[in-house]
Amino acid sequence: MNLENQRAYNYSKSSRPLSGIFSKTHRCIDSDYKLSIASIIQSQIIPSLLKAERFSTSHSSLIYSSRIILNQKDINIFVDLCISQDPQISKAFIEYFLDIGLNKEDIFLELITPAARHLGSLWDEDHINFSQASIGFIRLHSIVNDIRFSQKDSLFFKDKINRVLIASAPGSLHMLGTTIVSEFFRKADWQVEVALSSTANELVQTVSNRWFDVIGLSISIEQQLTNLSDLIYQLKLSSLNKNITILLGGPIFALKELRASEFGAGDICINAKHAVGTAESLLTKD
Repeated sequence: MNLENQRAYNYSKSSRPLSGIFSKTHRCIDSDYKLSIASIIQSQIIPSLLKAERFSTSHSSLIYSSRIILNQKDINIFVDLCISQDPQISKAFIEYFLDIGLNKEDIFLELITPAARHLGSLWDEDHINFSQASIGFIRLHSIVNDIRFSQKDSLFFKDKINRVLIASAPGSLHMLGTTIVSEFFRKADWQVEVALSSTANELVQTVSNRWFDVIGLSISIEQQLTNLSDLIYQLKLSSLNKNITILLGGPIFALKELRASEFGAGDICINAKHAVGTAESLLTKD
């Protein structure tokens, strides 16, 4: 058995007991009993499950001190819950970590973002079907909307409001990454516009009609790299801001070693937090 097949076997093997735990739990709860299933999962099952997972390995992923650290097993469990039959279970999993002290920023960066990557990998490698992948991404979107940063999460207010356009490259099917990035820019007091399912012409038209300090483009697959240089050239040419900064991000840059200069962009960002920091540092230089 090769390495990839072994990983798939290990994942499927670890997933079966998990689904069994939850199906048994549902059978044990009387339909007339008013106590929330999600509450039971959050207060009893998830802590027990995580404790069992962590004590089965020599590397503890949850340190009850000043920092909560998530590992790949936590991400695997979360993805498994996202494609399960009960939509409340994955939300209860997030609520559990929020309750024990993990902040929203870490939930976005260390759990939801890698979970989306893992879900995509399972689909690409045919370990899950299209229906399961779609349900998983829909639930990730729902969770992102549920835990959005509030105004009080913003750390400061700026005299000058910076404007950013966040868009997926034409042809993208999933918008989870752009949603998360937009939340981080809003938290930093940026005015954010998100372009959903836009064509290249629509993006060009947008920047020719409205002022933006920064454009963030999310690239999902290798095919979208083919016309990326032309798209960036057209965006710069048409932009009301002739010094527009264009940043790149997305799953493809984790898979391939690429440079922003190859496409005429300002930088490649590894995550949402990095995108905000990079944008602000580039604006400061200007």
